[in-house]
Amino acid sequence: MTASIRKAVFPAAGLGTRFLPATKAQPKEMLVLVDKPVIQYGVEEAVQSGVPNIVIVTGRGKNAIEDHFDVAVELESYLEQRGKNALLDEIRKITQPINVAYVRQGEPLGLGHAVLVTKTLIGDEPFAVILGDDVIDANPPALRQMIDVYERVQGPVLAVERVAPEDVSSYGIVAVDESVDLGRRVHRVKDLVEKPARADAPSNLAIIGRYILTPDIFAALEATARDGGGEIQLTNGLRRLLRERPLYVYEIDGVRHDTGNKLGFLKAIVYFALRRPDLAEPFRRYLESLEMGVRPR
Repeated sequence: MTASIRKAVFPAAGLGTRFLPATKAQPKEMLVLVDKPVIQYGVEEAVQSGVPNIVIVTGRGKNAIEDHFDVAVELESYLEQRGKNALLDEIRKITQPINVAYVRQGEPLGLGHAVLVTKTLIGDEPFAVILGDDVIDANPPALRQMIDVYERVQGPVLAVERVAPEDVSSYGIVAVDESVDLGRRVHRVKDLVEKPARADAPSNLAIIGRYILTPDIFAALEATARDGGGEIQLTNGLRRLLRERPLYVYEIDGVRHDTGNKLGFLKAIVYFALRRPDLAEPFRRYLESLEMGVRPR
């Protein structure tokens, strides 16, 4: 019987240089999409997928993340005294359904290293990794879809998305074994290549920010050499693990937003604002007024 997924790792020790100067004194994970920080979308996805134990990998200057997921007694008391019950419920929903642990990454030495520093907290059980930059709108949640696949194939599952050929050099790319039929959206991995040139890419299936991993990934990462930039790449660790066991990929059924770059972040704000009943119509009218060249008031 495959062990259940009870923990989700959130690497959050990066410097956020793409968003300077906004991230000079604020973690990029706390940048706001409409009215929630980016990282909260991922945490909510984990909880909705039945994974309440959250492990956040942090570094210097990330205290705001810890404060966000801590109980704010004074704020809750203030809202309760003034009868602001709707806001109180929203604040309590951030902390009540989760158990959060933190581990420091000392130096930003790559995604593989960020996963490796969670070894003691994860222990000998399978776990999820969620990259907060990838905000995915899906029903059921993206992680829940992957857990269902994991329970069926009983092995590590990586989320993938088909990308344009000109974009393959920005991702880890997988080659799949076409001789193995696992049904729609699920493939067995034949090889993984980190950021290949367009001419060398084995496919356009790009690894995106969701993983379900088994604890043997830690030994694989410990044996993985650092790349030219001195980092331990998770893709390289997975490639080593592939020598020992089958790996699988799953094409997520949902809409992904890469909020790790400015254009993707702006698109995500528009997308989620238009999904909000209280904002959709007035915001749509505003956007239409811009398209028609009308100066908004």
